[in-house]
Amino acid sequence: MNSPLQKSSSDRSLWGVCGGIAEYFGVSSLMTRILFIVIPASLFVYIVLANLMPDRSRLL
Repeated sequence: MNSPLQKSSSDRSLWGVCGGIAEYFGVSSLMTRILFIVIPASLFVYIVLANLMPDRSRLL
């Protein structure tokens, strides 16, 4: 079972959203960052996730 979706505490460029998504799905964080750049409406989704996703350090 995967851990809950949360921001990464170690793989952070801005807020750790892409790093947290990459850890959750087991893929490269570079790949998730590229997808957020390529997909048109992803800036809005990124901002929403940055505000809604909990930090890893708060849950541990």
